[in-house]
Amino acid sequence: MANPIITVVVPSLNQGRYLNEALESIFQQDVSAEVFVMDGGSTDQSLEVIKKWESRLAGWRSCRDAGQAAAINEGIALGVAPYVCWLNSDDRFLPGGLLKLYQELERFPLAPAAYGNAWNQTSFDSKLTPVWVESFSVSKLARRCIISQPATLMRRTAWNKVGGLDERLHMAMDYDLWWRLFKEIAPLSFVDDYIAVNIIHLDTKTNMHRRLHYQEAMSVVRRHYGFLPLKWWMYMLYSVFYKSLVNKLKRL
Repeated sequence: MANPIITVVVPSLNQGRYLNEALESIFQQDVSAEVFVMDGGSTDQSLEVIKKWESRLAGWRSCRDAGQAAAINEGIALGVAPYVCWLNSDDRFLPGGLLKLYQELERFPLAPAAYGNAWNQTSFDSKLTPVWVESFSVSKLARRCIISQPATLMRRTAWNKVGGLDERLHMAMDYDLWWRLFKEIAPLSFVDDYIAVNIIHLDTKTNMHRRLHYQEAMSVVRRHYGFLPLKWWMYMLYSVFYKSLVNKLKRL
């Protein structure tokens, strides 16, 4: 591919039922992208989907790896485009989404990254609800992750400066990345438009490991903000304990 504008990495493990739609959403974008699928050794139909798109991929591999963050770092390092992002295999871009983020970064050359709005879509009834996304501020970011990862695009120079994702993290690596981009470079730029769809299903890491998710996120806030706002303790009771119970009942 000649002169791709965006490197898109798709980390995946046994998400074959969603992967085709994710890849299709990337190749339908209005910007030139080089796409790398980093599969962690799937045993479902993922390889069939990857081979279907193989001629349009810049690269792919399927083998056991060191986790999602490591796979994303590996994929982005393979690319050459000046802008980078990743799309989890169970998410998808909306038409024109990447172009809107690219145009925002072209307009604001000091911003390390741009992000927009996103939808949550439940897999069992396809209901759409907006993700809680807000314009950037430090106090807001300290109270919750106000940035939706699939609706984000970064400059490669910014990614390289902060060293990509922290591979020690498995749940809140994106939250940590937003903090480091802000603290080491500049505030992220917000696009008030819908960019992507985040698919919610019972097998997501957030649903399967809610306690770990909150532990990592709270550690990220303490490290970057200096203390933990009270909101985290209050909301954890609802999100970790109540939602975990609801998800267990759904599986019965």
